[in-house]
Amino acid sequence: MFLVDTLVPLVVKADKLNAIYISKFCFINILRQICTKQANLGDKLLNWILFIILSLIWGSSFLLMKIGMETLNPFEVASLRILSAGIVLTPYAFRAFKQIPPNKLVLVMLSGIIGSFIPAFLFCYAETKLNSSLTGMLNSLTPICAVIIGTIFFGLKVGIKKILGILIGLVGLFFLVSPSGTLQFDNPVYILLVILATILYAINVNMVSRKLQGIGSINIASVAFVTLIIPCIFILYFNGYFSRSMNEMHFIKSTLAACILGMAGTAFASVLFYILVKRAGALFSSMVTYGIPFVAVGWGLLFGEQITLLQIGCLGVILGGVYLANR
Repeated sequence: MFLVDTLVPLVVKADKLNAIYISKFCFINILRQICTKQANLGDKLLNWILFIILSLIWGSSFLLMKIGMETLNPFEVASLRILSAGIVLTPYAFRAFKQIPPNKLVLVMLSGIIGSFIPAFLFCYAETKLNSSLTGMLNSLTPICAVIIGTIFFGLKVGIKKILGILIGLVGLFFLVSPSGTLQFDNPVYILLVILATILYAINVNMVSRKLQGIGSINIASVAFVTLIIPCIFILYFNGYFSRSMNEMHFIKSTLAACILGMAGTAFASVLFYILVKRAGALFSSMVTYGIPFVAVGWGLLFGEQITLLQIGCLGVILGGVYLANR
């Protein structure tokens, strides 16, 4: 009995201690899970914030072009865009020139010309006849063009889904630029300029992803834009930009719009996109393509541009094709 009377209280006490330790252990685990979920939610929230910011910046670029051309010509707006981006990225260029292999420098410069310089002029010139919302919708063709270019020139494997996505996107494009369903397009030359710009974007994306692997996006962007500073200054000079009256409010407004387009829409957005790719991966980052045209359409509506339900429907068809083509 003595043994029983002695051990029972000890066992009970041990059980109580075990219960306490178990409860503490469970509580700590619950806290860890909560903290982990909060951290994951925080990471996802930040990713979505970056996604929204990029969509707003790039979706607003078409309207900024239009504002810039209220006083300036398309060549001046495009030059100011690239020039301001080059100036902002200049501090990064000193290190970038050292880090990029010499045999890749020509490709990096070519990337700047194909992926930014020429498209900037094509978009600005096209917007002399097209409204900013339609231009934003046409820009959504870039991923489909990237698949087509990758298949023809870079050996990208194409499955049924990609082919179906391309066909759906082209059907959406056809009815977007020709609402009547005939081949009598409105402003065909200017529409083709935007499509050409998306093709150049697509060529650049494939070239960078296959020929410039291992080189940071900031390094590519900074070197590419810095080398374009002098050509842009020459274009501005020969277009008489520096001889204009700097005191006119309309001139200042258009210049600011073009410079914001370059600093925010090109330089700053490139850095943000690079961060988003590192944080969330290429698949999530590529979804920015879906946000851009809707922001462009929203700005168009606010500024009184005519947008039809058919155009919105065609945009949805194009984006559906983009989704299938990039799966």
